[in-house]
Amino acid sequence: MNIPSELKYTKDHEWVKIEGEIATIGITDFAQGELGDIVYVEVETLDETLDAEEIFGTVEAVKTVSDLFLPLSGEIVEFNESLEDEPEKVNSDPYGEGWIIKVKLSKESEIDSLLSADDYLKLIGA
Repeated sequence: MNIPSELKYTKDHEWVKIEGEIATIGITDFAQGELGDIVYVEVETLDETLDAEEIFGTVEAVKTVSDLFLPLSGEIVEFNESLEDEPEKVNSDPYGEGWIIKVKLSKESEIDSLLSADDYLKLIGA
C-alpha cells in the first residue's frame, strides 16, 4: 500500500498536498482499494466555499457510493475534469492523475489537524 510521507491525511481517507495557499485533494490508495473499481466521480461544489468536514462530492464504485469530505475550509477552485471520462484514474494513480479537487485555503491553521503518514498508517492498521 502506498502512503506517501510528504502528504497529509484525514480520518475519512482523503489525502492533502499543500502548495502555498492551494491544497490538492484526493482519496488514498487504501480508500480506493476498499471501494473497488470507481465508475464515477461527482463534484458539484466547484467555485463554492465550504467549511472543513462538509461534503464536496461523491465517488461511485461498482457496489457503493461514498461521500467525499473537505479536509480544509476554502473555495473549491478546480475539479479534475479528466475524471469525467476516466474515473478509474482514482484507482490506478490516486496520488497523481487521480487527484479530485484543488482548494484555495481560507483557514491555514486547520492544517495542524490533519494526520501525518505515520498517523494515517496507524489509523488503517497498516
